[in-house]
This record gives sequence, structure tokens and C-alpha cells, in this order.
Amino acid sequence: MQGALVQFSDASQRAPYTAVLLHGILGSKRNLVSFARRLAVAHPAWQFLLVDLRCHGGSAKGAEGPHTLTAAAGDVLRLLQRLKLFPHALIGHSFGGKVAMEMVFVFGRRLPRPVQVWVLDTVPGDVYADGGDHPRDVINFVSSLAMPLSNRKQLVDTLTGAGFTQAGAQWMTTNLVPRSDGMLEWGFRIEGIAEMYRSYEATDLWPLVEKPPKGALIDFVRAERSAFRWSFVDQERMQASGARVHLLRDSSHWVHIDNPAGLVDILSPSLHRLAGQMPESG
Repeated sequence: MQGALVQFSDASQRAPYTAVLLHGILGSKRNLVSFARRLAVAHPAWQFLLVDLRCHGGSAKGAEGPHTLTAAAGDVLRLLQRLKLFPHALIGHSFGGKVAMEMVFVFGRRLPRPVQVWVLDTVPGDVYADGGDHPRDVINFVSSLAMPLSNRKQLVDTLTGAGFTQAGAQWMTTNLVPRSDGMLEWGFRIEGIAEMYRSYEATDLWPLVEKPPKGALIDFVRAERSAFRWSFVDQERMQASGARVHLLRDSSHWVHIDNPAGLVDILSPSLHRLAGQMPESG
């Protein structure tokens, strides 16, 4: 598994506090670099670890199956152990949000306390979509697409011709990488990603939300124009369990792209609070 640290303070000095940022399905750590820099500027005492989850980006090769949510969570924990990092914040977008929750649910004893989990625009249980480019449909279509491609426009035309949005098609071109012959191929392992997404849909993390381990705090961010269905019942259930639900205005599912400043404002109080609670590193 590959990871990269982002921090704003003197690069020769390791920031005392660490947060992990986890991307969504069909993404990579590159998707979160700009947002991580915003966070690092606002919180110079923190450093932010961005990772490529298994089957994605720089971690596309090497990981053995089964490719599940639990396996992805274990990968991140092993990377943290190798880097000797002990994060007190886990920030996951969509699929990455469930990976963050799974890290606490299955491997909670290996994380420090307190630990703050931020789940960005996904829910603990069943995920229902209301239009847009549903990941399941994209994965199924991409799985049957003949590769390699000669150029990125070919992919955009193929996806939009099949009914996917122009924005979604353009974003998918970021997953293309050049081969030695100049043709383009996927930079991910689509078979493994399909397995990961099935695990994401099947995994129920309500038990974690309703009975979190001591010292674990869970907050959810709901995008105002989310493609996922946030039921009133689900939100009441979250809040009744002590989890907080924050509404990010003027944003679709891509919260870190559509309204990064608003998202920083939502996350910042918890990062300030954690830094105040934690002892300075010696």
C-alpha cells in the first residue's frame, strides 16, 4: 500500500498530530491532495496521510484477495504501523468513510484514544442512490469495456454515450495511465474494485455507531445534493446514538471538491479540540 504525508509546517519537523484521509471507490489519494493541503494550511500542527487503497492507484498491484472492507482497513493499519504513525483522526469519503469505521470496529484496540472518525457522505448500512453516476453502474460498465484506449476523449464519448454524466466521464479519465506503446489502460484493478464495492454495500456498521468503543467519536457529513439517500430515520438513529450529522451546503457527493472551504469549517473544531486534548510529542 502506498501513502503520502501532507503538512504545511517545516517539512524537517514531523507535525505532532496525524490524520488519515481515505478516498472513495474508483478514486486515489490524488483526489484528496488539494483538500489535504487546505487542511494542513488551516492546521499546521497536523499532518495528513493520504493512501491509495488496495486495487487503486499506486496500490493497484500486490494485494491478495479477498478484497473486502475489512482487508482494506487492515492494509491501512499495517501502513500506519510501518510508518510508526498513531492517528487520532480518520477522515473517509464515501467508500473510505466505511473503511474508517471498519478500522475502529474491527481493529479498534490498535488505535489510540481519543480517535475521531469523520464519515463524508455515506451511511453505516444500506446505500441507496437517487440518480447520478452510481458506482455500481460505473463498475459494471467499466468491467465490460474493451481496453486499451487510444485517447481520453474515447472514454468520455463511450461513457456519456452510455448515459453517464459528462462530469463523471471526465473524472474517470484521471484513472487512465499510459502504456509503453502510448495506449491508455486503467490504473486500477477493476475485478478487485468490484469485489470491494460488493463488500461496501453488504457491510453493516450500525453496531459501531450505536455502541462505539470508549474514546471513539463518529461524525457524519451529509452533502446537500448527495446522490445517496439520507433518510430521516437514519439521521435520527445516528443522533440518538451520539453521532453528529453535519449538513454541507452547496455540495454534491464530491464534498472535498464542491465546497472544500465549507468542509474545512465543519472539520476544524474537532481538529482543534483533539490537538488541545493530546499531549505534545516529545
